[in-house]
Amino acid sequence: MGTALDDLVALLDLERLEVNLFRGVSPDEERQRVFGGQVAGQALVAAGRTVADVAGNEDRPVHSLHAYFLRPGDPRVPIVYEVDRIRDGRSFTTRRVVAIQHGKAIFNLQASFHKDESGLDYQADMVEAPDPESLPTFRERVEHYRDELGEWIDRPRPIDLRHADTPIWLTREFVPREEQLVWIRADGRLPDDPLLHVCVVTYASDFTLLDNTLLPHGRADDDIMMASLDHAMWFHRPFRADEWLLYSQRPISDSGGRGLAGGLIFTRDGKLAVTVIQEGLIRPVHP
Repeated sequence: MGTALDDLVALLDLERLEVNLFRGVSPDEERQRVFGGQVAGQALVAAGRTVADVAGNEDRPVHSLHAYFLRPGDPRVPIVYEVDRIRDGRSFTTRRVVAIQHGKAIFNLQASFHKDESGLDYQADMVEAPDPESLPTFRERVEHYRDELGEWIDRPRPIDLRHADTPIWLTREFVPREEQLVWIRADGRLPDDPLLHVCVVTYASDFTLLDNTLLPHGRADDDIMMASLDHAMWFHRPFRADEWLLYSQRPISDSGGRGLAGGLIFTRDGKLAVTVIQEGLIRPVHP
């Protein structure tokens, strides 16, 4: 693994304080608040570890999560994750996780784990997209804007993101679009732990999704205050986070100062692996 990916894996390796209590830290970066994908990924790790505590639950991967961002996270102090073991059934296991800082809840997540079983099979079709190897890396994509973006360009990144088109926030071209296609993968080889792969994709899923709420307006986010409000994911089929995944994203609705966007994540061979829905604050900043 590369150094940045090593750091992400360490970030997701929570310290266990008690049977249902875990502690996570934030990376040493200049952020005003904790990145939403980080707290979601860490909360899912906490939930998954309590599932693994129960005999017979070893073959129960997570199949869905629903989360709310309640307060901005403070990147300077650890986050405590408290797990509520809501149910251990014959086929399903349910966990609720509350992330706490300064004595207050900043985030909560509910996740459901399902015993593997066979059934009907159907999926949406994968859209056509350029091969990821034919696309510039994120750093190559933004290099032209170095004078504007500064040292942020050189920050090591654990996720290799390759946009099929130049992101609207970068081009400043006010041309409406209907979708955004991004190839994603961990920038290095991960251990084989399935929960880790799911948590890495949960972390990565928050990077670009809310941007789609601005696509119909053909505008960047310089004059829009944006923040994630809630996040939902459904995990349909197995995948590896260190192999290329196509994240096909679209806006769904903008109203009342909120925007809703959805995404489908496909494996490179066309299998639908994950569905993602996110609502966020998209409040215009008035002078």
